Amino acid sequence: MNAIVISAVLGVVMMFCGVFTNSKPAVRFVAIIGLLGLLIANVLDMGGYHFFNVNVNGMLAFDIFGLLFNTIAFAATWIYFLLSGRDMERVGVNLAEYFALIFFVLCGIAIVSAFNSLLMLFLGIEIISIPLYILTGSDKRNLKSNEAALKYFLMGAFSTGIMLMGITLLYGAKGSFNMEVIRSGTTTLTPMLAAGLLLLLFAMSFKVSAVPFHFWTPDAYDGAPTVFTSFMATIVKVAGFIAFIRLFEGCFGEVHKQWQLLAAIITAATLFIGNITAVFQQSVKRMLSYSSIAQAGFMLFALVAMNETAKEGLIFYAAAYSLATIGIFAVLLKMKDYTFEGFNGLAKRQPVLAATNTIFLLSLAGIPATAGFWAKFYMLSAAINNGNVMWLVIVGVLCAAVSVYYYFRVIQAMYFKDGEPQEIETSRGFKGLLIVIAAVVVLLGIFPHWLINQLYSFFYL
Repeated sequence: MNAIVISAVLGVVMMFCGVFTNSKPAVRFVAIIGLLGLLIANVLDMGGYHFFNVNVNGMLAFDIFGLLFNTIAFAATWIYFLLSGRDMERVGVNLAEYFALIFFVLCGIAIVSAFNSLLMLFLGIEIISIPLYILTGSDKRNLKSNEAALKYFLMGAFSTGIMLMGITLLYGAKGSFNMEVIRSGTTTLTPMLAAGLLLLLFAMSFKVSAVPFHFWTPDAYDGAPTVFTSFMATIVKVAGFIAFIRLFEGCFGEVHKQWQLLAAIITAATLFIGNITAVFQQSVKRMLSYSSIAQAGFMLFALVAMNETAKEGLIFYAAAYSLATIGIFAVLLKMKDYTFEGFNGLAKRQPVLAATNTIFLLSLAGIPATAGFWAKFYMLSAAINNGNVMWLVIVGVLCAAVSVYYYFRVIQAMYFKDGEPQEIETSRGFKGLLIVIAAVVVLLGIFPHWLINQLYSFFYL
């Protein structure tokens, strides 16, 4: 509850901050300090120190899984503010409003990580989505940004309608929005329950850009200002998966085997389409958009397997994927040319940027000694432990091998090709923070159990 209340209050504070000061460094400083306070409050919540004692009537259920994810999401957003906060100023003059919208998104993320009622799921998803529509179209001078916002809004509204219809069918079948009530006594799928399950599966697949519900993603990510694409493709995407697994485990866990094959087919299609399409992209930004679809395929393993290893793996994937992708986008923001040729010879001009970017790309590719390797390992292990989807594990390994090609294209351009000199403005603080993030990615790749152990080292009252 600490995170929900404080993030909402910080959103309002940032709105008024824009009224009382025009100093962009001051606005950015308030946002960074506020988010650090939010992170500390959530860690205290994990330890049993609650600032707010609100009777939620069973609509929210706070557990260590959701709270640990909140901690990862807030920490990743804090790093994102430090790395890319200055780049938000280039988008427009409404810097305080951008920060306010991001805090409201974090409030929605805190809700979807703790919902115990389908009504709270709907509210959380909408609190996340509506600010993102605005951020996507925030570069009003860019027609691609306007087009991306319109596509994102139309697809988001359409998928929300599907979700509401699914919730309605579940309410008609069970007479309650509470997930525990819906799950209890559900040993087989009646026609109404099956229809509700399918609609919710399709709606959530829209939200996390799973194939074949992914077609809005490349245009929305490519058209949005790059600084906001970084946030949308990482923290927001992983939050969708936390909601996804919480919904299906909470409502349909008892009939897992009856819908597992359909989820596995969606997972396989997402892995295949995401990776194959990324191979043919000429823009690094658009390649990362399709790469995010491929990464979504690996995160869907948690839904297919639905066991403890899957939940551990999803937490680890949230940290590994978010850190690496935020780092890559931070480097991309400094580039004037987003094509692969724009990275030619970067290692000679900016060795620190090239070296850290290489570590982030290796992590996304799942190379050993990086966090991304263990993230994929946990997901594949979860599917193996489940025992019913070995064919999907083979598909996952093959698709991971394909992903190495397009990630290594960027590394090849940076180290083995010569290009036109570009003026890239970076500060020592920016480079130092990139080095720290790269070091964390490597340390998590060497000591993966440190993060997983946090699921069991805290107590919750």
